[in-house]
Amino acid sequence: MSEETTNKQEMPEQLSDILLVLDKEKMKIQAVKSIDENGKMETVEPTKKNQNQFMRVDKGGDFFSNFFSNFFSQLKNPTNFTFFKVPAPVAAEKAEELQKHVDKPTPQGEKVLKEHEVKAEPQPDKKQENQNNMATAQTTTEASEYRYKPEQIDWDTMKNLGLSKEYLEKRNLLDPLLRGYKTNELLPIGINLGGSILRTDARLSLQQGEDGNVIVAIHGIKKEPNLHFEFFGHKFTDEDKKNLIETGNMGRVVNLVNSKTGELMPSIISIDRLTNDVIALRTEFIKIPDEIKGVKLNDEQKQTLMEGKPLYLEGMISSKGTEFSATVQFNADKRYVEFLFDRSNNNQQAQTNQQNTQQSNQQSQPQEAPRTFRGKELDDEQYNKFKAGQTIYVELKDKKDQPYKGYITFDKDTGKTNFEFPGQYKARVEPAETHKTQTAVNSEGKTNEATKNVQEPLKSGQQRPKNEKQQEQQDNKPEKSKGRKM
Repeated sequence: MSEETTNKQEMPEQLSDILLVLDKEKMKIQAVKSIDENGKMETVEPTKKNQNQFMRVDKGGDFFSNFFSNFFSQLKNPTNFTFFKVPAPVAAEKAEELQKHVDKPTPQGEKVLKEHEVKAEPQPDKKQENQNNMATAQTTTEASEYRYKPEQIDWDTMKNLGLSKEYLEKRNLLDPLLRGYKTNELLPIGINLGGSILRTDARLSLQQGEDGNVIVAIHGIKKEPNLHFEFFGHKFTDEDKKNLIETGNMGRVVNLVNSKTGELMPSIISIDRLTNDVIALRTEFIKIPDEIKGVKLNDEQKQTLMEGKPLYLEGMISSKGTEFSATVQFNADKRYVEFLFDRSNNNQQAQTNQQNTQQSNQQSQPQEAPRTFRGKELDDEQYNKFKAGQTIYVELKDKKDQPYKGYITFDKDTGKTNFEFPGQYKARVEPAETHKTQTAVNSEGKTNEATKNVQEPLKSGQQRPKNEKQQEQQDNKPEKSKGRKM
């Protein structure tokens, strides 16, 4: 992980505020977690332990005003509460400070409370549009997750890499870029070096340069994860290396050191399985769901996942409605809880291949077959065939929730999934009409009346003798025996 990556991970915290609330009846300050469709607010204790559950809101003045007005209008009995806005990095400390001023009121404390208090401003031009305010609030919150705008991207640079806006949109790769994430798949890019062109596969991300301009970062494929040197002050133990190689996750929280500020950053570490980059994620950005595949998590289970450890869950329900059990773990690169499968064989094979050849390129490395494709989770039967390299039939939905069908095949050598529409698949596996005679005669041993005496293999599309020689062979039919019948 580069320094740019570290700074990038800090950005969501630096650009967001936390909403605190004072219940006037209980006189207790809590952190806002969410608000449901019925206007009931959910809160949590404003401690560092719970900071991953805090509702984060973009610091932008106009955005916060609009968001809070929508939020406030949906709240039941809003006059029972007083709200405060505090910076995300010091939310827990500020909550404790404000609580002290609530418990022991003083003129100075009143001033501090007023400094952080936020109120809903009237918006007369919007009239009575509160029926859809919750949806608006959710949309606005989602919009705040976009860190960049399309017009900020240097599309000339993208063009030099062989990419365009239309190409990224078509493959649903522009959205994660604008949200500040890496593309979720490898992209073929070409880099012009003057006298030659370097072609490779890489993941891309957007980062803010020192001059404030948005730059395109290229994450190329490494031969293997670099675990032999210190990583932001952390020296990998043998157990760390074993876990990272076998599962992709280190399995514990460690304190990393910010090389610029010297700040200690509790983080979990994973391997980017597409590029072999070492990726860290600060623990305050870990979001653990309340439920996984129908299994509700208790506090102990959530804490296990928060600490980066693996957790075995039983009684989960697949999309097919069948019950299954599996080990889950939070992945720092993907930023969500993933299912763990036996990758040890694949990883060992990859290491063996890398040791046996110095010329192995990125595309020759064995890759793990994905369990999902375009949002569709494969059932066990499909997945077993898919990872074995067989072509399987799938039913999918596009971004507008419209169904479409096709066939997918996993290429073990490149780690890529090839998709074909039914027409493309049929054209590939069934010989075209013009080739059927050639296939039947040359491969299946059948005969064609027009060419059955031709002694040479038929060419593509050939159904009759192609020249005088073959015509003579066809005309020279063997005479029938005139011998006496027995």
